Amino acid sequence: MMAASFSKEPDSPKSGNREPGQAAPARLILASASPRRLALLAQAGIVPDAQEGADIDESPLKGELPRAYAARMAREKAAAAAARFGDETAYLLAADTVVARGRRILPKAETEAEARACLELLSGTSHRVYTGICVVRGASQAARVVMTRVTFKRLSDLEMRAYLKSGEWQGKAGGYAIQGLAGAFIPSISGSYSSVVGLPLAETVKLLSGLGFPLFTDSLS
Repeated sequence: MMAASFSKEPDSPKSGNREPGQAAPARLILASASPRRLALLAQAGIVPDAQEGADIDESPLKGELPRAYAARMAREKAAAAAARFGDETAYLLAADTVVARGRRILPKAETEAEARACLELLSGTSHRVYTGICVVRGASQAARVVMTRVTFKRLSDLEMRAYLKSGEWQGKAGGYAIQGLAGAFIPSISGSYSSVVGLPLAETVKLLSGLGFPLFTDSLS
């Protein structure tokens, strides 16, 4: 289970400078405490008005497949955020990234033993990374799952021990971070790099736009 670790609500100069009768600016809440997802949104010029991790049970259901699990986690995190904030006009964005080898869902490694088991399983093979994304606004919802195929080189004992010592694997799905030292272990991917990091940008922007969230307006003003 991932508990809500912090909440961030920056002051918005837009609301303070509104003319009388002018509609309030669209409010975006990121239902994730991940700094990686926040940074990815910033790449697209999107700055959430609030950020808070979702406190839900993240245990897979018996027999649940990786794609279905990623989709369910994103939906439940968005629903938890909607209940927490209670703002029918706000856009709630949630995501969950799942690393899988076949039908097997790999854990978010919390111990070195878990990380080693993940790396040994992934070494010299290809696996799939699923990121479920869900956007909710009032009664409207849009969601999808993005799959990326990732290929690992065969890891030497030295590489394995050095990576485990780095601690980079802590809390990471599958026990690795493609945007960090583990990037040197991955000769190829097929699909979305940003999805493996934690948030498929193109698909996220499309979902937000489809529900009416204003994008790229600052660059045109």
